[in-house]
Amino acid sequence: MTSSKVIPRTENRWRHDPGQPLLAIDEPPPYAAINPDGISPYLLLCEHASNRIPRALGDLGLPAAERLRHIAWDIGVSALSQYLSRTLDAPLFMTNYSRLVIDCNRPLDAPSAIPDISEATEIPGNIDLSAPEREQRIKTLFTPYANAIARRLDLLQSQGKRPIVIGIHSFTPVYLGRQRPWHAGILYGAAAGFGQTLIRELRGEGDLTIGDNEPYTIHPDEDYTVPVHADARGLDGALIEVRHDLIDTLAGVDAWGDRLTRCLLAASKEHG
Repeated sequence: MTSSKVIPRTENRWRHDPGQPLLAIDEPPPYAAINPDGISPYLLLCEHASNRIPRALGDLGLPAAERLRHIAWDIGVSALSQYLSRTLDAPLFMTNYSRLVIDCNRPLDAPSAIPDISEATEIPGNIDLSAPEREQRIKTLFTPYANAIARRLDLLQSQGKRPIVIGIHSFTPVYLGRQRPWHAGILYGAAAGFGQTLIRELRGEGDLTIGDNEPYTIHPDEDYTVPVHADARGLDGALIEVRHDLIDTLAGVDAWGDRLTRCLLAASKEHG
């Protein structure tokens, strides 16, 4: 894996005056809410759905090939999330901008929230950001998304419901030269019972290698969705990670969408 070619900072093509709006009036809003009134017990979240960068930030100093890589988004998850929203009749909240601009599944004080480097690639447009530049990204992209989810959960809980929070993610087959053996993984924190149920259902689907808190683990210093939207509320919650080469085609999305629909429906009968 090679690092991106760094454009000299003197060009400043990716820096933005925080006194001006980060998003133009014709650009998408920070997030999309799909099927917000779906009746499923699941609330689906997709924090890495897009590799879009606000025009005001140019290309963040990255060539197109780098912006298409997994460092900029979770490949396949936009389609997979929408598939599950339809089959489960579940509300879905999706970000509309790249995690390289700001990662909506990171605590704001985590270095990876606005990364200087992702895998082995330097992100020139994120280096030496001023406090106002950071704050503008937070207020424009992170806070609206987080608040929209919190409001939806508040509403559901005020109605006496116990939603189950599910983040939809994908991971690379190879990371920093290391082959990953899993087809998918289930990541969970406090909701170990729910996580184990979902793992059991997926392993029952056939000859699949399913990670138990692999290829990542949930930690409040590095994760936002499960610790804040699920664990802190006493709700069941987990992240589903699917290896992205399995969902980078519509056929793959269909296959994994069907599989996950079955498993999530079975799990909700035990925990819904």
